[in-house]
Amino acid sequence: MRKGFLFATAAVSAALLSTVTACGSSGSGADSAGAKKPKIGVILPDSKSSVRWETADRPYLAAAFKAAGVDYDIQNAEGDKQAFQTIADQMITNGVNVLIIVNLDSGTGKAVLDKAKTQGVATIDYDRLTLGGSAQYYVSFDNTQVGKLQGEGLTKCLGEMGAKNPVVAELNGSPTDNNATLFANGYNGVLDPLYASGELTKGPNQSVPDWDSAQAQTIFEQMYTSRPNVGGVLAANDGLANAAIAVLRKNHRNGQVPITGQDATVQGLQNILAGDQCMTVYKAVKKEADAVSALAVELAGGKKGQTSATVHDPTGNRDVPAALLTPQSVFKNNIQDVITDGFVTKAQLCTGDYDALCTKAGIK
Repeated sequence: MRKGFLFATAAVSAALLSTVTACGSSGSGADSAGAKKPKIGVILPDSKSSVRWETADRPYLAAAFKAAGVDYDIQNAEGDKQAFQTIADQMITNGVNVLIIVNLDSGTGKAVLDKAKTQGVATIDYDRLTLGGSAQYYVSFDNTQVGKLQGEGLTKCLGEMGAKNPVVAELNGSPTDNNATLFANGYNGVLDPLYASGELTKGPNQSVPDWDSAQAQTIFEQMYTSRPNVGGVLAANDGLANAAIAVLRKNHRNGQVPITGQDATVQGLQNILAGDQCMTVYKAVKKEADAVSALAVELAGGKKGQTSATVHDPTGNRDVPAALLTPQSVFKNNIQDVITDGFVTKAQLCTGDYDALCTKAGIK
C-alpha cells in the first residue's frame, strides 16, 4: 500500500458539535432554485469496540458537513447487523447520494454497498475496508503501519527493561475486521523474525471477537494461566490492553509486563502514565474525518474524488482508490502530542491520581 492522500480541501470547522443521532438540515432538502441539495449518510459501527466512534468521529464529521453546507445523517448501528442494514435502507430511501460506512463485517458491509450501488449512491469505506465489497473509495490510516509501530514499540519497551527471551502473548482484534488482519500483518512482520532468532518466544495468540474487552479479559486470563511467565503483550488496541492489565493487576504483575495499544484513548494514556502500558498508537481521527468529509462533499456535488493511493481487496481482486493517513507511536514522553493536537484534553486525562503523574510527565 502507498501512503499519503490528496483531496480537494473542504472547509472544516474545528469546533466539536454535541452528539446527535441525525444532524442534517431540516426541510425538503431542496435549495431555493428547487434543485436537490447533496445529502451524505454515515453509518458508524458501535460504541463498544472503541469510544472513538461517538466521542471523535461523529462530532468531527458533523462539523465538517455543517461547514460544507450539506445535509447529512449520522447514525450508529451499535453492533447490530440487522440495524446496520435497516439504517442503510432508510438512508437510501431518504435520498442520500453518498453513503459512508464503517462495516461491522464484510458480509453485511457488502450487502449494503451493493444495494447503494444499484440505487446510484456513491459509496466510501471509512476506516475499515469491506472485503469483496463495491465501495468506490476507501479512507483510513495505513493499518499495516499501525501494526508495525506496535511491534516496534513492544520490542523497544522489552529492550529498555532488559528482558531476556521473554514470552510474548498476542491479543489480536476481531477476526471479522480486516483492519485487525492488517495490524497483525504489521506487528508480526516485526515479531516473527525475533521469534525465529530466539530473541523472543512466541506465546499464546488469539483473536478477540468484536473487539470485546470483557471477552478479551477472559481470553487473557486463560493465556496467563497457561503461560504465567508471559513477559510482553501485543494488544491490538487500548481496550484489549486494559483487559490484560486487569488480569496482570490481579496477579500483582501490572507494570512489569510491557503492553501495547492503539487509539490513544484517555484510559490507554492513563495506563501509560501509570506504567501499566508501554505505548499506544495515535491516529489523528480529525484528519481522517476531514479527509472522508472532503471526498464525500466532492462526490455529493457530482465530482470525481481525487486520491493518490490504492489498497488491494484480495477477496474482490480489485484495487480500491484510497487515502491512507500516517499513524504515530505514543510513549510516556510524547503524550503531550495527543493533547496539543486536541484529541484528548488535559482535564480529561489528568484527573485524580493522574494529576501528579501528568505533572511528572511534563504535560501542560
